[in-house]
Amino acid sequence: MANQNGSGTATRVRRNNSTETKASMPTDAEAEEEAEETTEAEDYMSRPTPYYDKDGITIYCGDNVEVLRTFDADSIDLTVTSPPYDNLRTYGGHSWDFEGVAQQLWRVMKPGGVVVWVVADATVDGSETGTSFRQALRFKEIGFRLHDTMIWEKPEPAFYDPRRYGAVFEYMFVLSNGEPNTFDPILKQNVTAGNKLGATYKRNSSGVSVVSVANEGKRRNKYGAIRNVWYVINNDNSRHPACFPEALARDHILSWSNEGDVVLDCFNGSGTTTKMARAMGRRGIGIEINRDYCEIAANRLRQKVLF
Repeated sequence: MANQNGSGTATRVRRNNSTETKASMPTDAEAEEEAEETTEAEDYMSRPTPYYDKDGITIYCGDNVEVLRTFDADSIDLTVTSPPYDNLRTYGGHSWDFEGVAQQLWRVMKPGGVVVWVVADATVDGSETGTSFRQALRFKEIGFRLHDTMIWEKPEPAFYDPRRYGAVFEYMFVLSNGEPNTFDPILKQNVTAGNKLGATYKRNSSGVSVVSVANEGKRRNKYGAIRNVWYVINNDNSRHPACFPEALARDHILSWSNEGDVVLDCFNGSGTTTKMARAMGRRGIGIEINRDYCEIAANRLRQKVLF
């Protein structure tokens, strides 16, 4: 290991029969190790001062790839985020690096950690871009599992096009670093609670329906998990051009994490994820490059009323 002398210059020391002598030249392996240590130290020291840091919630104002590089590997339990969709909005003129974000998320997510990637596609020259699919497939190439493809259904389309059906959904790709550590599904009351369960069928390789589970003597539970299409109304009025609903962030946080876990939003925007992380008893980290949005997110956290 390298020791720091008073001038800040690294000095390597080796021991020989209880006598310390300075090594004349480090080996290649030692030099490489020292370079890695120096780089890690520089990355840590370069982490920006938090814009907001209180009650377990930290917001950084800066480029998300650069800030993520300063995080420890395997340090995040859950990411709930929604990146800019194609070029639909300018977000103050800032651009972003998908590949850099994806690689850093793979590095910082804990084994069993989950990324919820909420995204949609622009329509250009009469065709949807398909960017969302390419992003999901790239995440798989990097190493993530595509654990689930969920849908956020909205009450009304953002705009009407006389040549196609109104678009009222966005994808919520649930990506995981291996098997998810946590799944605590949102429950609904079953209308047929208490009724006898019939047999469960599945088709065999010949296409014939056969009994999979007999369910003899079993009755339907009072509550059951909701499905993977979520109808959620967006009533956010935080002045961000593309915020997502508090209920959406809340339910993903409840589904894929536990109290005390670390929840990240690397496109924090107006701070919906960080606000809901605090409300649900999680630690939260938000990264946002636009200082105006950082201030909106911080103001939402300063409010005493969480909902």
